[in-house]
Amino acid sequence: MKKAAIFLAMLIMLCPALMATGMAEAPEVKPLWEAGQTRDKIVIISDLHLGIDDRYSETVENRPLLVDFLNRICATGDVKELVIAGDFLDTWYLPVFYPSYEDDNQFYRDVIANNSTVFEALNRLTWSGVKLVYVPGNHDLTLEASVLQEAVPAIVQVSDAQGLGAYYAGCRNEIVIEHGHRYDVFSAPDTLSNAELCGNDDTILPAGYFYARYGATWVIEGRPAVQKDLPVVTVSPDKSDTDQYGAFVYYSVLQGISKQITPNEALDQKIFDIHIAGFDDAYTYLDFFPAQMADGTISAPTLYRNIQRTWADRQNLNNVKVSSSFIESVLGATDWPYFFLQARRQYLENPGENVDIVVFGHTHVPSLNEIEGGKAYVNSGTWVDHNSINSKATCIFAVITTAEKDSAMLGRYEKDGSITDVSQTVF
Repeated sequence: MKKAAIFLAMLIMLCPALMATGMAEAPEVKPLWEAGQTRDKIVIISDLHLGIDDRYSETVENRPLLVDFLNRICATGDVKELVIAGDFLDTWYLPVFYPSYEDDNQFYRDVIANNSTVFEALNRLTWSGVKLVYVPGNHDLTLEASVLQEAVPAIVQVSDAQGLGAYYAGCRNEIVIEHGHRYDVFSAPDTLSNAELCGNDDTILPAGYFYARYGATWVIEGRPAVQKDLPVVTVSPDKSDTDQYGAFVYYSVLQGISKQITPNEALDQKIFDIHIAGFDDAYTYLDFFPAQMADGTISAPTLYRNIQRTWADRQNLNNVKVSSSFIESVLGATDWPYFFLQARRQYLENPGENVDIVVFGHTHVPSLNEIEGGKAYVNSGTWVDHNSINSKATCIFAVITTAEKDSAMLGRYEKDGSITDVSQTVF
């Protein structure tokens, strides 16, 4: 014991930050529930969207609730693991007028500093004996493992491809937890579409990154209604031409989004000044909006040209077990049941997998869907302050109790510290 105390004292002297974060004394808190005698519960949260600046962060009002929730996990003796299922730190929800930067790692460190109370709580949690696991989401797919490890030394990071991870848990590895963005055309890592344009293979940011920056700008500007003269595709290709019909479907989806999201910035203004992840130039909105080319084909003129042609290879690079067509993936990306379909296709009904429960985040739509054989799909929702899908669909967490037959529930952490079971709620 004496040697351990001496070692701990030396460690604190060498790493003063431990006293400020991971070693800080936990406040007196009540457990989340009356705990059992066995550590048999896995808690999953996702889509925290912690930002670099509270003016440009989606989680400010709910941050104290998150800290309180994390502290109470420490006091709940039957929690075995806490899994953060992606979109933890946010580099996407950022207005286009935010100053351009080149050091991605420093950006993440600044996000961590801006949310120091959360990281203090996470370090306390790991010292309490709870295993902490992180899998990447699309909003933090460029996060280097070393940066997060600096902030939370005991965190376990799971990755199976760049910007992606699937964590198998439970007594029999019968639970799998991932963010879900690898099945989303707009959000899955994309090192192929812009490789020739930028002259490197580091261009991992998918098209959704640019649309997220554009959308964040619109929200931060107060959702202005600005007339936009978008390119119009006048010819609808035959469905038998899967290449061009796929390009047309992609155009149609983006046209619908672009009519709703109308920031003040002009379409031909070089508002995307990007010097990270293989990009080193400034781009306009029209650079990646599909249009009818001179030869009659449909494609964005500069960024993500002929994106439909890279989707199959992107799925291979992103370790997708059962591939989907480009058209299905485009139409499904904005429709949450598509992710339930992917949970079934990739895991629950895949004979190569032995999974009973799949947990995704990504959609911000919490849900618990049971299927035959005692299997289930769970979506862990989000902690953003104002969920545009449903105002009550926030501060959501999932709990899986591991046993011979696992069980799952969805809870909402209320402002008064109570928990509402929303397992059967349709958001």
